[in-house]
Amino acid sequence: MSNPCFLTIAEASRLIRARRLSPVELTNAYLDRIAALDGQLNSYILVLREQALAGAREAEAEIMAGRWKGPLHGIPIALKDIYETAGIPTTGHSALFRDHVPAEDATTVRLLREAGVVVLGKTATWEFAIGGPSFDLPWPPARNPWDTALDPAGSSSGSGAAVAAGLCMGAMGSDTGGSIRSPSAWNGIAGLKPTYGLVSRRGVLPLSFTLDHAGPMCWTSEDCALMMQTLAAYDPLDPGSADPGPIDFTMASGKALAGLRVGVVRHFFEKDAPAEPEVCAALENALTVMREGGATVRDVTLAPLDLYYDLCGLIMSPEAYAIHERGLTETPELYGALARQRISAGALIKGSDYVNALRLRAKLVAQAAEVMREVDVLVTPTRHGPPEPLGQFDTILGRRFYTRPFNVLGLPALSVCSGFTGAGLPLSLQIAGRPFEDALVLRVGDAFEKATSYRAIRPALKGAAPAFAGGEAGPVPATVGS
Repeated sequence: MSNPCFLTIAEASRLIRARRLSPVELTNAYLDRIAALDGQLNSYILVLREQALAGAREAEAEIMAGRWKGPLHGIPIALKDIYETAGIPTTGHSALFRDHVPAEDATTVRLLREAGVVVLGKTATWEFAIGGPSFDLPWPPARNPWDTALDPAGSSSGSGAAVAAGLCMGAMGSDTGGSIRSPSAWNGIAGLKPTYGLVSRRGVLPLSFTLDHAGPMCWTSEDCALMMQTLAAYDPLDPGSADPGPIDFTMASGKALAGLRVGVVRHFFEKDAPAEPEVCAALENALTVMREGGATVRDVTLAPLDLYYDLCGLIMSPEAYAIHERGLTETPELYGALARQRISAGALIKGSDYVNALRLRAKLVAQAAEVMREVDVLVTPTRHGPPEPLGQFDTILGRRFYTRPFNVLGLPALSVCSGFTGAGLPLSLQIAGRPFEDALVLRVGDAFEKATSYRAIRPALKGAAPAFAGGEAGPVPATVGS
């Protein structure tokens, strides 16, 4: 077997169930790899070594006794440090919550534990999921494993870096304007922002009540689907939770693209906020793969990207300020400068502007629903370009990415790796679907990944074993169109 830390959840699960892979040995491999390599990445805030090993021993004993719980049993994962964990600090990467120890698990954490996962630790984030890659916090910002001088994107930065570097098998992130999909894009992994309300947010430190989404980040779309089978559950204690009924997240047998109608929101990345040439080339290659798989492709038009972008800000800012008003008033010095500035801006939004933003949002939802009567999924790049140098957050505030529309619309949206630049940095494809058609979105991502060879290469870190994923797969050229 190749390095077990480069197995996918699906691969490891089959081996664990067949008793060919020990959850204890697998967990030890991850803990050793974290100890050896995470000093380069700072992807973890807290490593739960003893708890993880205890959980792995429990999982192994259950499986040996014939009590296999499902595909997540014995799988080592990490949690973005805004997910509350009983008896374990949940800091939000902030001095304000340095000593915050919740009394109970977030709903999602409880569901994952019940499914038998092993929690390796808590991962770095932007402060309260908004503060940027700050250097004035108790913990350093995470770094990108493809090049540690580069930004892993946020706010689920640690989760994205840890998955890509083989420091966990999957992780939980959160997404208010792109914070699952952006780090998935810049770390070259798969990350799903589910339909609004499909995954509970109870026990996840909030940023925006009407825009926050919780979801999985993994090496593959198939692994995200395995996590979603556990995570998609109605929670009556989350006011935003929805109950669409059971959803089957199992992968189709290679037929996901046949007859698929793909809508390309071309004006987003060619006119509204032009993407870099390598991004556009990778997207055209992806469309070719989809056509060859039996899909039809056509351009579609939504509202201008700027409208979605500004609307998202008008909704998020006052909601974030409402959550943090007391902390900013009483102990502003406990916030980092970026989080303090960004959250405080919400105090300047008029109530009438917020209400009108919500009303306009409803119109955009109706418009998108009409467009999606003619197509099954929407496709764009995830980001305008490859990863940028860490610490340049201020210079990218004016950039328009392609993630925010799907927070405003509440639609499921997946980021997958669509290739690499000539310099070997990951590029990304965003696939969005109708409400509660998350399984279809994941099947399309899975079909694309299996029709290409991009999942066969991992970032190389100093002192690491050869960074090629999969037991039999060889390296692929790190260029667009490979």
